[in-house]
Amino acid sequence: MAAFLLGAVLLIVQPQIVPSRPAVNSNAETSQSVQRELLKKTSQKNDFKENIHSNGSCQQLPQTIIIGVRKGGTRALLEMLSLHPDIAAAESEVHFFDWEDHYRNGLQWYINQMPFSYPHQITMEKTPAYFTSPKVPERVYNMNQSMRLLLILRDPSERVLSDYTQVFYNHMQKHKPYPSIEQFLIKDDELNVDYKAINRSLYYIHMQNWLKYFPLDHIHIVDGDKLIKDPFPEIEKVERFLKLSPQINASNFYFNKTKGFYCLRDSGRERCLHESKGRAHPQVDTRLLEKLHEYFHEPNKKFFELVGRTFNWH
Repeated sequence: MAAFLLGAVLLIVQPQIVPSRPAVNSNAETSQSVQRELLKKTSQKNDFKENIHSNGSCQQLPQTIIIGVRKGGTRALLEMLSLHPDIAAAESEVHFFDWEDHYRNGLQWYINQMPFSYPHQITMEKTPAYFTSPKVPERVYNMNQSMRLLLILRDPSERVLSDYTQVFYNHMQKHKPYPSIEQFLIKDDELNVDYKAINRSLYYIHMQNWLKYFPLDHIHIVDGDKLIKDPFPEIEKVERFLKLSPQINASNFYFNKTKGFYCLRDSGRERCLHESKGRAHPQVDTRLLEKLHEYFHEPNKKFFELVGRTFNWH
């Protein structure tokens, strides 16, 4: 009788079965399976401790994530969206889904990195590395199959130059020497297609991975080049995608001639992005730039076909 009762108790307390997900490649790493099971276990609402503020706000999982792309304008996009009263954005890049040390901590840790928000607000975080990380789409899907994703892209060639520029300045600040961009872009007199910055600009490869888990209507692509030149129309589109009331206006943006890009105006207060944004790219030989444009021609075409949309890229 005691054994029967024990068995009944065990059946009752077993965790709920999570919804099925798309099939993944058979060569998935064992560590991914372990992390997947950890995420399943921690995804039950009863496992969470609600951090509730006395004013009624609380920390919650994001309903929207800016997934990338690196040097595409993710910080600018986040700052602009933060003008909306119904957006509560995490200040720092969380790197939950792409850094194993963070992911191992579970969803409670992830919630603890989020800002306090009210029930009517959308909680948002941005980590540009998510887009190009192979493990991330499935992990986000396991957490929330209805997630609304924002992806901001720029001309792939320009993104490569910005990628290099950021790393170059990081080394300069630490007084460390760093090779010229030509040393990265050229190998044996040919374009070095193994350069990581080039791989990050092969958008169609990474997009294919995301589309295994999320339908295209759950991923809004922001034109990063247009956001730089005329931000308001792009932000309007994001408001519609997130089903937000139109609160951000053209008057929230003004062009700063000194910096050479748009800054923000909110309730009479003006602010610009950090000085690290909008840095001048290195001078690159015209022939090398042409090689870069040539290389991206076919990958760009594949991306346009994949998303049913074209962009004004070289």
